Amino acid sequence: MTMKNPLVCTALMAICMLLISCQSKHEARKSDELVAHIDSTMKPGSDFFLYANGKWFKENPIPPSEQSNGLWQLIQDTINAQIRNICESSAALTSAEKGSNKQKIGDFFFSGMDSVALNKKGIADIRSDLEMIDAIKDLQGVVKAAAYIHTVSGSPLLRFGVGQDDRISSKYAVAIRQGGLSLPERRYYFDTDAGAVKIRQKFVEHVGNTYKILGYDAASAKQAADRLMKLETALAKSSRKREDTRDPIKNYNKLSFKQLQTSTPSFDWTSYVEGAGLHNVDTVIVGQPEFLSALEGYLKTYSLIDWKNYLKFHFVSHLARYMDDKTFQEWFSFYATTMRGVKEPKPRWKRVVEQTDGSLGELVGQVYVNEFLPKGTKEKLLEIGTAIKGVYAARIKALDWMSQPTKEKALKKLDAMIMKVGYPDKWKDLGSLQVDRASYVRNVMNANKWEYSYMTSKFGRPVDRTEWDIEPQTYNAYYNPSNNEIVVPGCNILVPGYERVMADDALLYSIIGGSTFGHEMTHGFDDQGSKFDQMGNLDNWWTTADSARFFTKTKMIVTQFGQYVAVDSLHINGDATQGENIADLGGIMMGYEAFKKTNQYKNQETIAGLNPDQRFFLAYALAWMINERPEVTATKVRSDVHSPAKFRVIGPLTDMPEFYQTFGIKEGDAMWRPESLRVKIW
Repeated sequence: MTMKNPLVCTALMAICMLLISCQSKHEARKSDELVAHIDSTMKPGSDFFLYANGKWFKENPIPPSEQSNGLWQLIQDTINAQIRNICESSAALTSAEKGSNKQKIGDFFFSGMDSVALNKKGIADIRSDLEMIDAIKDLQGVVKAAAYIHTVSGSPLLRFGVGQDDRISSKYAVAIRQGGLSLPERRYYFDTDAGAVKIRQKFVEHVGNTYKILGYDAASAKQAADRLMKLETALAKSSRKREDTRDPIKNYNKLSFKQLQTSTPSFDWTSYVEGAGLHNVDTVIVGQPEFLSALEGYLKTYSLIDWKNYLKFHFVSHLARYMDDKTFQEWFSFYATTMRGVKEPKPRWKRVVEQTDGSLGELVGQVYVNEFLPKGTKEKLLEIGTAIKGVYAARIKALDWMSQPTKEKALKKLDAMIMKVGYPDKWKDLGSLQVDRASYVRNVMNANKWEYSYMTSKFGRPVDRTEWDIEPQTYNAYYNPSNNEIVVPGCNILVPGYERVMADDALLYSIIGGSTFGHEMTHGFDDQGSKFDQMGNLDNWWTTADSARFFTKTKMIVTQFGQYVAVDSLHINGDATQGENIADLGGIMMGYEAFKKTNQYKNQETIAGLNPDQRFFLAYALAWMINERPEVTATKVRSDVHSPAKFRVIGPLTDMPEFYQTFGIKEGDAMWRPESLRVKIW
């Protein structure tokens, strides 16, 4: 995945139009964003991330309601302001046609903003669901309730879904994975550092407080919380480490439905899949069979009351943000303050806008494209992506470690790689989704249920390779190995701080070309993507010798990032983050090679006192200009496949000789990395 940048609502429109209309030369600027952010008290060779961004960080502390600050937050604020406009104008409509996009957007937003009604109701709107869990009499009831919760709230017991079969990308398959945890990742249950110990203590308190909100007395709440922690610790112990879930081959185990049921006789899979709306399931793909074996044992060793309490917490925990202030604040105190160091909640309008976009993003996206996204966005993104693709092809042909047969297959995969940019040509039909002004939490549950039903309805149908899994107003991008496709939403066209003039190619090719297109293309050839062929099928298409040479190089990047201390004593997990680190390195190298073909580079044009190379590398640091709370960094180190932003800058750049030459990095500098240890894959 990737992300990017900008600044002010009305300014956003101006920059887009300028970027796409390709106005003449760079107009005179009073200031330059790259120069303005430089911290002159730092040296490039000491810490390039802080050298490039430090002044901005000093002038823009993290707001109490946010977990981080930086360009991503600025662009999100811009998008939020635009979506707020859509939401408020839709909510103000008194005669919107029932079932129309604006009726659903307006009613959803209105229900979330009505704090008086929310506080008056408390948890009343979910009382019937809690009573359903209370009425469970046996393990079959536990399984059926878990299946229901999957449709409207969280994912208790395990992860379940319908997606493309990794080995037959033209077919949808039922997939089952380890899961059922309330903390982000298994290591939270076992790490012994002070931060992890504190989180576990606070988590048990939070669970107990949640049970009190549900009506438990103090003693019962504490006992239920202690038992839930014990149960989830057992599930965590039986789960594979995060880095061990990265190998798609080892995590692909196809079983017949009969084999699945035989392996876990206490789990009524027929009731479960029918509860998910599926019928005639003949095979399933199990990611971690040993987890299901362990779950089978836990279903029998933990009491029925333990499982009922567990289901209640998972159900409520994922819906707490959409109810009264007391329930929300309890969720916030743990998951935002304890886990991420956030001091206070965001304003209600911002929370409700973000959730409206999260639940109704497909509807919001249609309005967003018509009212905010400038014409020509698709064409500009495609132009940059095509340039990066051409560089990638040349680099593959010149590799000294890849054999000719594998190069030919790699080039075929690259040539077949689809680029979806801007916004989809066909939108999803949310006609069956019911939204009104009566209940915010029920609107969220209905949206969750629609999304789940949409997913499960794919089973048995042809794969739709035109589908998007992201909206045009989402500042992100992704590579899907099963479709061998890159998807880049329209708002990625933006470059920060260039409201009145066109951003120069150094920024465009670093931020959009390198850390977006180049990054996502490299995912097609990272430690996971390299195991999928041009049609998106899980297939070992590399020769044994090529694979050995490739993984020798990837081990170097694992070692490199494993040496970085992100916060306190926590080192980055080089194994778990290697795919994203490989993509970052490949992306910036591809972006640089493509930039060298532009007129700005060929003419060695100087802007704001910076030559093309200096602007390119400073722009890369700008792309990841994120200042986050230590708690957030610690959370990412334990649970995220991405390295923290600082290391996404200094890691790849210290592997590039052009960076050393540009900024005069020499041996003895903190940024210096011996040539023998510099990673070069693509």
